[in-house]
Amino acid sequence: MRIVLIDSGIGMLSTAAALRAARPDADLVLSMDPDHMPWGLRTADEVIGRLLAGARAARGAEADAVVVPCNTASVHGLDALRAEFEPAVPVIGTVPAIKPAAAAGGPIAVWSTVATTRSRYQRRLIETFADGVEVTPVACAGLAEAVESADPRRLAEAVDYAAGLTPAVRGVVLGCTHYDLVGARITEALGDVELYSAAEAVAAQTLRRIGDVPLGDTAGTVRVLAGGRPAPMPAAALAYPAGRALAAAPTSAL
Repeated sequence: MRIVLIDSGIGMLSTAAALRAARPDADLVLSMDPDHMPWGLRTADEVIGRLLAGARAARGAEADAVVVPCNTASVHGLDALRAEFEPAVPVIGTVPAIKPAAAAGGPIAVWSTVATTRSRYQRRLIETFADGVEVTPVACAGLAEAVESADPRRLAEAVDYAAGLTPAVRGVVLGCTHYDLVGARITEALGDVELYSAAEAVAAQTLRRIGDVPLGDTAGTVRVLAGGRPAPMPAAALAYPAGRALAAAPTSAL
């Protein structure tokens, strides 16, 4: 089993780690785009172009599935990606976990990037899945960039800023996959809250789409591409448990 994940940077790590936990025999290809990150500041057409470039760079991997562990890229680029790869290769996107968070009861907050917080897409999700639930959207200015940098000072400032905008809530939806990597910092800043991540749901959906593949008897490999070129795991990724675990996996050529 080989699975390609495409994102601008290390926001994909939580989903990759969830896949690794569920199927330790699967080969993972992490296709990143450090030269053009962050994607959240780009136009829809630019995001589509970068997403397709990342997928095409990993085409030699003969993937069983292509995963987009990024909310922004999923909103803008899934249709284009599916048009090129499906039905031969399933394409799985990411949706913020607003539905399960709201089902458990409010009040909840949705932590997202500034652009996503303002988007019609997120408003529709809240209207559809959280009707009657008290929801506070929180624009987490600079948090994704701070996670990408792994700079402790920037992380503390960005988390504290978002926490200051968050009222007392029961749960927090992590509306950007980067935020999964600093879940402990978020709960430390907010106190006793439940965090809702999409990573495990995306991993489960990916394996459902691939179908029944017998578990292999050897550990799967993890391969990193940066702008289509083979690369080591980014140094910032090693600041997080998910990144260190993935970096410890064996590697192989595509």
